[in-house]
Amino acid sequence: MPAVIVYRDTILPKSELEFMRRQYLGFETLRPVWVGRCVEPWLDSGVFPLGPVFGGLRGAAFKLFGAVPELSRLRALAAVCVHAQFGRGGALALPLAKRLGLPLVVTFHGGDVYKRAHYRRFPVPALFRLRMEGLEDYASAFVCVSSGVRDRLLAHGFPADKAVVLPIGTDRLVADPRGGPGTGILFVGRFVEMKGLPVLIAAIHRLRAQGCQERFVLIGDGPERGAVERALDGVENVELRGWQTPGQVRQALLSARALCLPSVTARSGEAEGLPSVAVEAMGLGVPIIGSTEAGVVDLVRDGVSGLMFPSRDVGILAACIERLLAEPDLAIALGSEACRVVARDFDARRQSRRLEALLLAAAAPG
Repeated sequence: MPAVIVYRDTILPKSELEFMRRQYLGFETLRPVWVGRCVEPWLDSGVFPLGPVFGGLRGAAFKLFGAVPELSRLRALAAVCVHAQFGRGGALALPLAKRLGLPLVVTFHGGDVYKRAHYRRFPVPALFRLRMEGLEDYASAFVCVSSGVRDRLLAHGFPADKAVVLPIGTDRLVADPRGGPGTGILFVGRFVEMKGLPVLIAAIHRLRAQGCQERFVLIGDGPERGAVERALDGVENVELRGWQTPGQVRQALLSARALCLPSVTARSGEAEGLPSVAVEAMGLGVPIIGSTEAGVVDLVRDGVSGLMFPSRDVGILAACIERLLAEPDLAIALGSEACRVVARDFDARRQSRRLEALLLAAAAPG
């Protein structure tokens, strides 16, 4: 079975496990082999087969100068294509693909098109900016996880004929939406600025002042964990669970009234693409309460398959939460439609097979 080299600079942060896995679970012709500059110690190489890892000075030379080590090992993989994860990963993988004479396909997930630092020209150009024109010219296709990501990519000057919208699906679908509305409001994600946790916390304080004592569960971790703990100090019926396994996240989703995505555009310009947890929640029949910057514009219809609120608007977010808590039948109806939409348009195996077909097309002679 021919291989596809999957380039990810760090293989693989825990926060990426599920949406990375889903991209390849439907592959039938190509064998993914992961290549990068470092490997997380927790990673099970049986799940993610590893090729060469460019550590230390070799990794630095590869990053800065495009000096590709271990060419014999890379060639022995008999790969027919390189698939790079994230825009910066595409810039790093560009010399590798060229040295091997292989086509290159890059998937953009969100932050890589919104983060202004990637496109910096002065005083020192970012590595991505230095290689961007070469990437635009050499790559066969740019996979965008949402239409918003594609729009931003085109605004940066990438060729429209190479930019393809292909969302990552979920394999955690249910045959029928859950029978009940669930209880409490759930957040799942990294504790970083673009996730908008201060907006959710402000809404919790407002709801508590109005007498609402409903349970809130926050799953995740990150650099803002301390600030979140201080902001919620003394607030009752709020759980901070830290990182959870995929199975634990699934159970939390199944028991929740709704998943809240209060995302914002960070000061760095970073914003959401299409959060994988949103697709998973809707596939389980759990409605979304999402901000207009949550990256779910291709997924949620306001009042039909979820509720949307203007980014950073604490008052409207609190009202959306209060509405779903007060109207369990509405939560069931929104969740039922959400489940139908995801089953129709976001099945992970179908989306994965589409990605494999795109990679095979890139690898085809001519």
